[in-house]
Amino acid sequence: MLDKICQLARCAGHSIMNFYNSQEYLNISYKSDNTPVTNVDREASNIIKKGIVLITPNVPIVSEEENYDLNICKNWNNYWLIDPLDGTKEFLKKNGEFTVNICLIKNNIPILGVIYAPVLDILYSSYKNNAWKEKKIGCKRKIHVSKANIPLLVISRSHPNEKLKQYLKNIKNYKIKKLGSSLKFCLIAEGKAQIYPRFGNTNIWDTAAGNAILVASGGIVKTWTNHNLNYSLSTRSSFINPGFYASVL
Repeated sequence: MLDKICQLARCAGHSIMNFYNSQEYLNISYKSDNTPVTNVDREASNIIKKGIVLITPNVPIVSEEENYDLNICKNWNNYWLIDPLDGTKEFLKKNGEFTVNICLIKNNIPILGVIYAPVLDILYSSYKNNAWKEKKIGCKRKIHVSKANIPLLVISRSHPNEKLKQYLKNIKNYKIKKLGSSLKFCLIAEGKAQIYPRFGNTNIWDTAAGNAILVASGGIVKTWTNHNLNYSLSTRSSFINPGFYASVL
């Protein structure tokens, strides 16, 4: 099943690249939180949903590009969570830092994660306690987190935050890299970065695949009160996450 989901992520990514590399018309609108959404997001979402239905017809799907009533979803302990174009701002800026995110939640825990970066043509994936990076189709290697004497912090390129500035003041020695989308989780998972502190709002579809991949590679994703991120739909009042940090152990 993981191989099929990887193929599906690539398929959605290739569709996104058709728009990215051409002058095809982009229909841009804005959500209630003022974040952009385009026809490309919706097209990628449709590709992924159709593919998942063929793979697991009885498992429900939560996509960023749909509206859901949590009262209807609350009994879903097993479900797919997808962000078809994570980093729409980066897509519109054409800096290449956007991804396709697909995650399987089982018993409210992310157990299978796939993140595909179409411009880089790099695919990260995980299942349970194993994580991989694939630069070319068929050339897959296992990845694992790695500590560093001077940690590299990856922070959001598009979401500056005053709490983050204060957090950085309390750290003596560090390097910093600004990066869009869920690639921040991936850099930690493959040992190239060590900490991703997040204070601004995210939704569960923004974090699930990265959460699965990072934990499978030996890292952690915790709230600032030291709890795992919550993917239980029965206990939530919205899809919004609290602040968190992703890091090596």
